Amino acid sequence: MAQNVKQIDNKTFRETYGRYYEEFEIGHVYQHRPGRTISEADNTWFTLLTMNTHPLHFDAEYGAASEFGQILVNSAFTVALVAGMSVSDVSQKAVANLGWNNIKLPAPVFVGDTLYAESEVIGKRESKSRPNDGIVDVKTIGKKSDGTIVCTYDRTILIPKRGYAVEDRMDN
Repeated sequence: MAQNVKQIDNKTFRETYGRYYEEFEIGHVYQHRPGRTISEADNTWFTLLTMNTHPLHFDAEYGAASEFGQILVNSAFTVALVAGMSVSDVSQKAVANLGWNNIKLPAPVFVGDTLYAESEVIGKRESKSRPNDGIVDVKTIGKKSDGTIVCTYDRTILIPKRGYAVEDRMDN
């Protein structure tokens, strides 16, 4: 189980997040909290920041005339938000993301929807080229508050073993 506190000395404790390679177990599911309610500003800013010019993401009249009847949240934002929700559980200590596979977006997301995410550990192996790290595979699912699945993907992450994370080498 990941620890949230590292004792520095008798009276000093440091908040910590994430898991070391040894703490991942195949079949474990991590429910990521808190959830996030998507605002119009979130969707508009992300859409414009990424230079996505599709009016379905920022033109209310266009959205109203579409099959959705309203503005559709940018699917890249949905993936990014679900991934961000998983960081404190899955990749806070990561050395690197090694790959993303099988990204699926089975249902639309709209402004005002609240999303939650969870990740299941589906694979784990020692790194052949980096003896202080291991490779962890997770399947992450993003859901609306009513349980509708809106995003799934598989992710492969290089995770340090205990004692080898960047934070383990820092003395401040």
